[in-house]
Amino acid sequence: MSEQSMSDESTAAQATSKQVDAVVIYSGGMDSYTVLHKAIREGLNVHALSFHYGQRHSKELDVAAAVCKELGVPHQVVDIRSINTLLAGSALTSDIDVPDADYAEANMKATVVPNRNMILLSLAIGYAVSLEAKAVWYGAHSGDHAIYPDCRPEFVEAMNTVSHLANYEPIDVVSPYLYQSKADILADGLAMQLDYSRTWTCYNGRELACGHCSACRERLQSFAAHGVTDPLQYESA
Repeated sequence: MSEQSMSDESTAAQATSKQVDAVVIYSGGMDSYTVLHKAIREGLNVHALSFHYGQRHSKELDVAAAVCKELGVPHQVVDIRSINTLLAGSALTSDIDVPDADYAEANMKATVVPNRNMILLSLAIGYAVSLEAKAVWYGAHSGDHAIYPDCRPEFVEAMNTVSHLANYEPIDVVSPYLYQSKADILADGLAMQLDYSRTWTCYNGRELACGHCSACRERLQSFAAHGVTDPLQYESA
């Protein structure tokens, strides 16, 4: 084999082995925690991106930062709280009671932040372009379809199309659990032996998870469905 052929093969091997960059929108919750690890397990070079949008449960950002530090994953936290001068009416960002009932459409409408995922995905796609990354991953799942319009398959497909049109190099919008439930996501995470004490779900901004808000109820039901005890500490425990 000639030296030129050997050099060409070496270059091709290096190109094949080079990791592909991806941005993961990482809130610090169960779903995005699982998505983060799934992307890492698939060999992607992950850049985690979190947003402070004025959520009362901003403790999730501290949890996200700690996980990324442990994993050695680059992590950006972007402060976009000023957008709340334009957005109103959500229990997550306004002085409105967080629903204390089952995780269902009628109860959870109060937690909708107008256009949230379109805003966050747009920023994440811009970040991906600057990194020359190939994709943005986020954790929409089937349990959110009836509640959050920006978690529905039609929305994800449309954002993916727009992302391809808006940039010179296409950025894929990837939602790996789009057609699966939270319990399904948990099953995948348990199979990966993930430690869910390193996540935050509660919508109330207190030191410990409340255990009775809608988000806590859905989380606890997911663990119960697998016959597993949630490792997170709760106020009611």
